[in-house]
Amino acid sequence: MLRMIFSAILACLALPASAFTFTALDGTPLALDDWRGQPVLVVNTASLCGFTRQYGDMQALYEEYGPRGLVVLAVPSDDFRQELSSNEEVADFCRVQTGLTFPITQITSVRGAEAHPFYAWLRDQQGHVPTWNFNKALIGPDGDLLGFWGSNIRPTARAITRPMRAALP
Repeated sequence: MLRMIFSAILACLALPASAFTFTALDGTPLALDDWRGQPVLVVNTASLCGFTRQYGDMQALYEEYGPRGLVVLAVPSDDFRQELSSNEEVADFCRVQTGLTFPITQITSVRGAEAHPFYAWLRDQQGHVPTWNFNKALIGPDGDLLGFWGSNIRPTARAITRPMRAALP
């Protein structure tokens, strides 16, 4: 209930994306404001989804552009019933089995009344709601949304990499 109230308040304030904080797999906060001045590619993910191969593209982007400032943030969600059952299992799959090194949040709701405030902002202020796993939102260095793409657009597609590269310092 408090999350719904908080989401509604934030939506009314028309805050930039940098105003939101997620919780990392290890329980530490991941504040988008800590990455102000850098582009952030936020992707709602699921370990058991057919689009999971996009993790490799996300890692490739992070390895190539991370040194220049790109942040890739995976947001595991079970909203489409394709995520593992615990944060520990997600950590094992993503870190150990898949070798991902970019930031990953705890399992987080991305749609509906329980949506994380960032996703409520995307919905209420930007008009974008994930329709499946592996939707991508590119946040610019100033906290504005630079683009939103669905599952079928790979993270390495020109539609994403062109504005991403332009936003790099």
